[in-house]
Amino acid sequence: MKTSYELIIIGGGPAGMAAAIAAKEAGCDDLVILERDNVLGGILNQCIHNGFGLHTFNEELTGPEYAERYADKVRALDIPYELGTMVLDVTKDDNNDKNVTVISPERGAVTLKAKAVILAMGCRERPRGALNIPGFRPQGVYTAGTAQKLVNLEGVKVGKEVVILGSGDIGLIMARRMTLEGAKVKAVAELMPYSSGLKRNIVQCLDDYGIPLLLSHTVVDIKGKEKLEGVYIAQVDEKNTPVAGTEEYYPCDTLLLSCGLLPENELSIGAGVSIDPRTNGAFVNESLETSIEGVFSCGNVLHVHDLVDFVSEESARAGANAVRYIRNGEASGESINVTPGNGVRYTVPCKINKESITDSVHIRFRVTGVYKDTNIVIKSGDNEILRRKSRILVPSEMLDIIIKKEKLENITTDINVCLEEAAK
Repeated sequence: MKTSYELIIIGGGPAGMAAAIAAKEAGCDDLVILERDNVLGGILNQCIHNGFGLHTFNEELTGPEYAERYADKVRALDIPYELGTMVLDVTKDDNNDKNVTVISPERGAVTLKAKAVILAMGCRERPRGALNIPGFRPQGVYTAGTAQKLVNLEGVKVGKEVVILGSGDIGLIMARRMTLEGAKVKAVAELMPYSSGLKRNIVQCLDDYGIPLLLSHTVVDIKGKEKLEGVYIAQVDEKNTPVAGTEEYYPCDTLLLSCGLLPENELSIGAGVSIDPRTNGAFVNESLETSIEGVFSCGNVLHVHDLVDFVSEESARAGANAVRYIRNGEASGESINVTPGNGVRYTVPCKINKESITDSVHIRFRVTGVYKDTNIVIKSGDNEILRRKSRILVPSEMLDIIIKKEKLENITTDINVCLEEAAK
């Protein structure tokens, strides 16, 4: 089996497959996808609800259908992929080659070499241990994704009376899914004063089924030692501290936790990639290249996306840019930092090298709260690059601003992305 490649892609989910397809179409034939699961597709395989593909295919698909479209294209392009393959380590040697240590039934333990690596490992759910909820650890407490896998792939009915903590999209979708399985979803509690899920999911998954959404509420205690008996939910103040005397008891046998996703960057950190604490993903430039030359990052391992269509688009750019790096080497020229300003939580990329821009630059970001009638402003010092009025901005929806290359030609100082109140 080959042990040296031009390009190695770590992860065979939507990000990894899109990156591989774009790299292949850009002329890179010497590549491989490494996937630890026994099928391509990643988390999409357990997302049997529809709503995928509206941007990419102009039709509504389920998660498995969306994954199948990309997997079919991977096979049609004869892109090699290895399943059941766990990547243990990524390092760089003195020749600037990347060493990727893997273990699999076919290979055993071996180190592969590559000129470039694309990190597309996706993300995982925040576990109960990170939430500091008091109480024992009884049967019946699951992350929403674990429950989704049990119900959709294993055919297991996880509970009859359900409370969900967190209004992320997975939690909202599981509220509907559990209802369709015959369970009673008593409430969805959300710590923030706004939902962290898409508006359409609030309507289709909660409102349509009469499931209450309790904003500015959280679970403050779990009852039951061997099996879950119920939870106490309390209001929280503006500092997210539970308000004494507002506790209400909800008898239930199941608690689903939908409290955020964490980019799975252990490999990135081990490789020495600089991590942005705001996204828990890598610092990248406009080519989606990390702080390590020839190592690229894309998809949910870079920053959590709200739509898989955006994952695919972003990852395709990473694949094409990786091939450009393999052919031409590192781009020259100084970089300009891109920083988040008022009302903006983070930006991707974190810096831009004007010399390496082909046509335009995508700047993706999320806002810190709910804003109405607000201007998105991108500027460099006194030079205003873009101003766009938005009727409403919410943290659950990622924003994508495309800036043409000519708009950046005379920029010499840092770029700031911020929100300004629109004139009345």
